[in-house]
Amino acid sequence: MDDICCIGHITLDKIVTPRKTTYMPGGTSYYFSHGISHLKDTKHYQLVTALAPSEFKAVEDIRAKGIRVTVIPSQRTVYFENTYGENQDNRSQRVLAKADPFTDDFSLDVVKYLSEKGILAVDAQGYLREVRGERVYPIDWTDKLEALKYIDILKVNEHEMEVLTGHKDIKQAALQLAEWGVKEVLITLGSLGSVIYAEGRFHKIPAYPPKDIVDATGCGDTYATGYLYMRNKGVSYEKAGCFAAAMSTLKLEASGPFSKTEEDVWDIIRTSPLKAEEI
Repeated sequence: MDDICCIGHITLDKIVTPRKTTYMPGGTSYYFSHGISHLKDTKHYQLVTALAPSEFKAVEDIRAKGIRVTVIPSQRTVYFENTYGENQDNRSQRVLAKADPFTDDFSLDVVKYLSEKGILAVDAQGYLREVRGERVYPIDWTDKLEALKYIDILKVNEHEMEVLTGHKDIKQAALQLAEWGVKEVLITLGSLGSVIYAEGRFHKIPAYPPKDIVDATGCGDTYATGYLYMRNKGVSYEKAGCFAAAMSTLKLEASGPFSKTEEDVWDIIRTSPLKAEEI
């Protein structure tokens, strides 16, 4: 297995659901690192993150799992408040504190530099939101036409794809992103599953029903974890997508990051009547 490196802030999260309010670490790097630590072949994984010294325990917990972590000092830690209703596909968000940026937070020059080091996968979320006061507002990605030329794998949800491309239709949005240079387009649709577009083909990935819906925070990050883990092992787009979807289902059933096993993920796929299909 080649190296996988995740770069991103560990955050503080206040998660409000109809059932309860939870305070815990979060962020893509947190969910990715904990999720991948429960899979079989992760000895070559590493994390680069930034957070305040007061939250270093989150890093110590990840290191305790045998993961290499590089910490860039920050005076503060990003603090999000995520509020969900009964339908956890929908979320409102506030930012209660911001951390220091990584250099200039993944500018075009940084994207170009990282693309020279290997396959570059990006979650578009950070490029498509702006914090004004405590509120988060959708914005377009200023350098997208140039940056997307260097991105191999891009993950967006249905709202982000529309902001990026102007298209509400999933196929049209995926085709536009591919035309701009993305090799593998991942569009997550919450409880409606996901769509992968690569090498001229669309793959519809099912959303496996959870036994219980507890907390959707980190599900998109978990999807990315499963997908990149399996693609790094050389499996097909459909198989990687199904693994990612099943891994997200298990995460949805509990608060916090994915904590099951790789075998648990395959069990969901094997026992479900739902199958991926080309569309």
